[in-house]
Amino acid sequence: MKLLEHQAKKIFLDYGIRIPRGELVDSAIKAREVANGLGAVAIKAQLPVGGRGKAGGIQFADSSDDAEMVARGLLGTEIRGVEVERLLVEEKLDFSDELYLGVVVDRRSRSYMVLASREGGVDIEDVASTTPERIVRHAVDPVFGLRDYHCRRVAGLLGYSGKEMFSLASVIERLYRVAWEMDAELTEINPLALTPEGFVALDARLNIDDNALFRHPDIVEALRLGGSSDLSPREREARDLGLTYVELDGDIGIVGNGAGLTMATLDTVALHGGRPANFLDLGGGASAEMIEAGVSFVMGDSRVKAVFVNILGGITRCDDIARGLVMARSRMGTEKPLVVRLVGTNEEEGRRLLESQGIPTLETMEEAADRVVSFMGGV
Repeated sequence: MKLLEHQAKKIFLDYGIRIPRGELVDSAIKAREVANGLGAVAIKAQLPVGGRGKAGGIQFADSSDDAEMVARGLLGTEIRGVEVERLLVEEKLDFSDELYLGVVVDRRSRSYMVLASREGGVDIEDVASTTPERIVRHAVDPVFGLRDYHCRRVAGLLGYSGKEMFSLASVIERLYRVAWEMDAELTEINPLALTPEGFVALDARLNIDDNALFRHPDIVEALRLGGSSDLSPREREARDLGLTYVELDGDIGIVGNGAGLTMATLDTVALHGGRPANFLDLGGGASAEMIEAGVSFVMGDSRVKAVFVNILGGITRCDDIARGLVMARSRMGTEKPLVVRLVGTNEEEGRRLLESQGIPTLETMEEAADRVVSFMGGV
């Protein structure tokens, strides 16, 4: 479960991590009233999608009049396919430094990993790929835990000393407690700003393991009563259809069967220069009707310009899969290119059926990924 920024910040505050003064609003008039008491403000769309800043979902206002105007411009608009219904209006702070601070699940060490960097305010993935030496990492022993001196060491490696080192170490320890006690998969502050009053979390992310939600009924109930959801509208629609679907930021639709194969398909498309628009795992034993529903759902996404279907036929026969793909193409039309890799039981029969309908099939995942990416230049 992905919490919205204002929800994560409330929890951070409960753990003693400072956040800017602010309030959640759902109208331009209310935004004006809040800004009137704060002065210059940041106005942030509260959305369950990433990249809102680049899409114009975070803006600033120097007066209450400006705040009302900005709020009117944001409320009711769509950002990455999600309507903006509420805004977080909070004080705009002056700061001398900004950091990245996160506690993530590290699959390799099978424990939490503390990540910290002086490169705050930017995507940590970009820092990791271009200047990984600027990230301080500390793997937490799940038995021994995170101790004070571990936190001081991380703060010291970031270049802080004295009062600032101890203050930052305290934030690191508190953020780790949030992750541990909330069963979080991701706990992140980006940026964590150094202000004259100390370190303040200007942004917050908190993703709680769905399998642990039974331990946090208060959060589940609060989100239900507040009408909040960690899912985008398309993700909610997919859930209602019984599809395992995650929305991404690209324009190439991805359909696979099995989480591992589908993840490998995403990676292969990315390696060939493409940008996946989604993760859709049909699972094992999908019927022709489920294939049709899944592929039609992906093709119905206005962002998707081409679709790559990667299927390993085992329990589900490839000829049944092919029939589902033909039904989806008949239902959705031929406007969007469809590329298929089909391997497994009755694959020859499946390929013949698809090729008779003008749907290209390829033998390897690399060939299919290259083909679907090549379509993007002409779409």
